[in-house]
Amino acid sequence: MTQAILLQDVEKLGEKGDVVDVAPGYLRNFLAPRQLATTANQKTIELAKRLMEEAEQAAIDRAERASDIAGLLNKTVLTIAEPAGPEGRLFGSVTPKEIVEAIKDARGVRLDRKDIHIEEPIREVGTYTIKVDVHDGVTADVKTIITAAE
Repeated sequence: MTQAILLQDVEKLGEKGDVVDVAPGYLRNFLAPRQLATTANQKTIELAKRLMEEAEQAAIDRAERASDIAGLLNKTVLTIAEPAGPEGRLFGSVTPKEIVEAIKDARGVRLDRKDIHIEEPIREVGTYTIKVDVHDGVTADVKTIITAAE
C-alpha cells in the first residue's frame, strides 16, 4: 500500500487533505492523472496540514465577517421610493434586485439577489422586514420602508 494525500474529496475514500492508504496502481493510474491525490511524503504531509489549518482559519474569518455584516444589516433601515398611486399601490414592484442595490448603496455590502427572502415582490407602500442570508446559517432582518415617490 502507498500513502496518498487527497487533493479533492473522493467518494468512499476520504476528504480533501486526508492521508490515505491506496494501492500503488490506483494512485498512479486513477487518482494522480485526475489530480485527485498526490503521493504522500513528509514534505507533502506538512504542506497539507498547513493548508488545512489555513483553510480552517479562513472559514473562521468568513464566519466572523458574516456575523459583523449581519449585525450591521440588523441596524439598517432602508428607504426605497417608488412611483405609487393615491391608495399606496405601487405602479411597479420592489424586487430582491432593488433591495440588494439599496443595501449596497446604504452600507456598501455586496449581496446576491438570491440571498433576499421575500414571499413575492412588494407592491404597496409600507414598512417591511426583509430576511437576508449573509452566510451559511447567518441571517439578518433589514427594516425596509417603501414610500411613494413624488
